[in-house]
Amino acid sequence: MDLKATIASLTPSLIAMRRDFHQHPELAFQEVRTSGKLAEFLEGLGLEVTRGVAQTGVVARLRGARPGRTVLVRADIDALPIQEESGVAYSSRVPGVMHACGHDAHAAIAAHVAAVLVQQREELAGEVRFVFQPAEEIVAGARPMVEAGVLEGVERVVGLHLDSLLPAGMVAVRPGPSMAAADAFTLHLRGKGTHAAMPHQGVDTVLMAAQIIVALQSLVSRETDPLGAAVVTVATVTAGEGAHNIIPETATLRGTLRTFDSSLRERLMRRIEALSEGVARAMGGEARVEWRPGSPAVVNDAALVERFRAVAREVVGEERLREAQPVMGGDDMAEFLQRRPGVYFWLGAGSPDPAQNRPHHHPGFWIDEQALPLGVELLVRTVHDFLR
Repeated sequence: MDLKATIASLTPSLIAMRRDFHQHPELAFQEVRTSGKLAEFLEGLGLEVTRGVAQTGVVARLRGARPGRTVLVRADIDALPIQEESGVAYSSRVPGVMHACGHDAHAAIAAHVAAVLVQQREELAGEVRFVFQPAEEIVAGARPMVEAGVLEGVERVVGLHLDSLLPAGMVAVRPGPSMAAADAFTLHLRGKGTHAAMPHQGVDTVLMAAQIIVALQSLVSRETDPLGAAVVTVATVTAGEGAHNIIPETATLRGTLRTFDSSLRERLMRRIEALSEGVARAMGGEARVEWRPGSPAVVNDAALVERFRAVAREVVGEERLREAQPVMGGDDMAEFLQRRPGVYFWLGAGSPDPAQNRPHHHPGFWIDEQALPLGVELLVRTVHDFLR
C-alpha cells in the first residue's frame, strides 16, 4: 500500500469530519452527537464498536490477521465553554461552546487512522484499540474509561495533541514528565460579618482571603526546590453580595495546584491545607479546603519515545523534530500512561507567523488543517512500530 496516497484519498473526509465536529461542539459528558457520529463511522469500517463507555465515550477494536500485541490509540472529544471568535467559515453553531483545544481534530485524526489500518488488516499482527474519550477538559473522562476496562490486554498506548503555537509540520516530544498533574481546590472561609464601619466587631473574611493568597505563594517561592516545578494559583475570589458597607461572613477561593513530582504534589496539598487553616485561625476565623483531585502527571516512556522519534524522523525529517518543553497544563491522558507505557506527542498546527496564532482555550483559537493528514501518518506508522 502507498500510505501517503491512501491518506491523501481520505483527507477530504478527514477535514469534513473535523469541521463538522467543530461546528457542533459538545461539553464534557454531553458529547452525544460527536460520539454517535464516530460510532457510525467506525461501524462502517467493520470495527467492533462499544458505545456509552464512561457515559459518552466510544471504544473500537481492530483485530489484525494474526495474534500479537495490543496498542491503544486515544483521542479526546469534548469542547470548552467559550464563545468562538476565530472567524473561520465553519465556526461553532452552538452559542458559548467552542472547540478551542483541537479535540475535534484529535477525534477526526484517530478515526481516519482506523480507516487506514482497516485497509492494512492483513499486515497487522495484534489488535489496535481506539478510545474516544469524553470530558478531558474537566479531567474526568479517562479514569472511568480505565475503570470500564479499556486497558485490559493493552501493552502500549499512543496519542497526539495539536499545538497551535508550533508551526504546522513540526513534531515535539520528550521522555519522562511532559505535562503536569492538575488538581483543583476550593477554600471555604468563615469569619464574622459586621458593618464595614465597625470592623473590630467582626472577623473580616476579605482580609483573611488576601492574607491566605499572599501566604500560599510562599509554598513555591520558599518551600519548593528551585530546580523543581510547581504552580499554586488562586483564580477566583468570591465574597459578599456587592454591598460597599458590609464585611461578609464567608468567602470562597478557588484555584489550582500543578506539579510533576508525586511526592511534591502530596506535600503541597497538605501544606495548602495547613497554611490556609493556620492563617484563618490566627485571624479568628476558620478555613476548610475541598479538593477535586485531577489526573497525575503525563509521563512518557523513554524507550518508546526513542522509537517514536525514529518514526517521526522518517515522516517529517530531523529538522522538524524537536525536544518538547514540559508544560504545567494537565491532561488525563496521564491515566493511561500511568498504567501502560506509551507516548503522548505534540503536533504543530500553527502558522509560521507567530502573530497569527492564538493559544489553546482562546476564543480566536484556530489550526492549520495541513496538520491533520500528517497526524494520521504519524499515528499509523507508530502503531505499526509499537505492535512489533
